[in-house]
Amino acid sequence: MTPEGMSAEKIADELSETPPSSAVSLQMSVDNYLDVIRGVLDLFARKKEMDTIYVSATISSDAIKRVLEALDIPSDRIYFVDCISHIMMGGSIQVDEHTTLVESPTMLENIMLKVEYLIKRSQAKEKLVVIDSINSLAIHNNNWILSEFLHILVSGLRSKETYTVILSVEEHSTPELSNMVNLVCDHGIRASEKEE
Repeated sequence: MTPEGMSAEKIADELSETPPSSAVSLQMSVDNYLDVIRGVLDLFARKKEMDTIYVSATISSDAIKRVLEALDIPSDRIYFVDCISHIMMGGSIQVDEHTTLVESPTMLENIMLKVEYLIKRSQAKEKLVVIDSINSLAIHNNNWILSEFLHILVSGLRSKETYTVILSVEEHSTPELSNMVNLVCDHGIRASEKEE
């Protein structure tokens, strides 16, 4: 597979065509992760002046912040619910007002509560919740529990007119996982495909 996939601009355009309260499944390849980040967080959310709640279950919030810095994407309106740093680094994590820690990706109820709290606290007219990634959450949780979590989370976000983007990594996906995500999403974007 070539590293070429959907451009950041095309990803942002597709997201812009969805109404608030939409849930979008965004399937990506490891190779086009940076385009996805730019498309979702910069060209889509920042242009619409949204507050973004980024649930990080694959990469630590610190690492994502460094990526944003390298891409010149301001992170002042991005709030992290970090489920992975505590497991990886224990007590040596530096937390700021933009980062909330959840002890483990198995604590799905805590993730929901933190997301809900950040949405209530946000003054922005439009909000976006990004789950990065469903594959990592699937490693730590059984499918039934994860499916229930997604249904409750996405239903709650819809009722608050909040956009939801669920990232999945194509190379690590299973048909069961894809079906689970498709059941809660209105629309799917395959960012890993080569543009014609």
